Amino acid sequence: MTALDVDAGDGLTIHVEREGSGSALLLLHGFTGSTITWSTLREALRDRFELLIVDLPGHGRSSAPADPARYALRRVADDLARVLDALGVARTTALGYSMGARTALQLALAHPERVSALVLESGSPGIGDPTERAARIVADEALATSIERDGIGAFVDRWEKLPLWASQDALRPVARARLRAERLAQRPQGLANSLRGAGAGIAPPVTDRLGTIATPVLLVAGALDAKYVALGRMMRERLPDARLEVVADAGHAVHLERPETFAAIVGAFLDALPEANRASPL
Repeated sequence: MTALDVDAGDGLTIHVEREGSGSALLLLHGFTGSTITWSTLREALRDRFELLIVDLPGHGRSSAPADPARYALRRVADDLARVLDALGVARTTALGYSMGARTALQLALAHPERVSALVLESGSPGIGDPTERAARIVADEALATSIERDGIGAFVDRWEKLPLWASQDALRPVARARLRAERLAQRPQGLANSLRGAGAGIAPPVTDRLGTIATPVLLVAGALDAKYVALGRMMRERLPDARLEVVADAGHAVHLERPETFAAIVGAFLDALPEANRASPL
């Protein structure tokens, strides 16, 4: 494995880890995540694909700018294109989880020539209802303020009690400990400004643009996460070339809760891509 920090400009550096060989696969974690979240998937796929594992702005070992606008997903899409340039990768499959799935969608829309296929785990095209969006912005600001005021430890204690993560109670102790350590390693400014600049409320929805994405798309959702199963079905109907896999006995984080199943689904999808949709070097 090699690691490097790519200067994306305006005070932002993006930490990237690169390993494996074959067609490129860009991995984008969710909120409170980092490159660590993909440990099992990396082990399963690095012998068949070149993995490009990124810490998104404000997370892991990427920098955490003071300006929330620097975290906007449209800007991050441009940052990821610069990362691909620095790595000498012309096209890649982009795999994103939750916030990372929204980021992958933005990359495919802003730089379609760089994306050969998409894998969206627990993904959403954004909040369409203006009232719901406004309420989410208020809620995200309140959460951001509490993170800055109370610190990461208090935030993680509250975050882990959310109903969204209830299915993670079944994780093995070592996996739960690793997940908690990953969350606790984050920085208050990074998480707070990620919420302010890239939260689901502030980011414009892209539902009406899904029909322009011509690349193959794999949608993955956990059967215990009814909201994202419904979002997956909606996106499948709007995307020109998409399939949906609903994984039994899994919630929001399928890659953590059913890692072997997730790796098998992703690997099979990538193996079946036509040659025209394979990633390539510059």
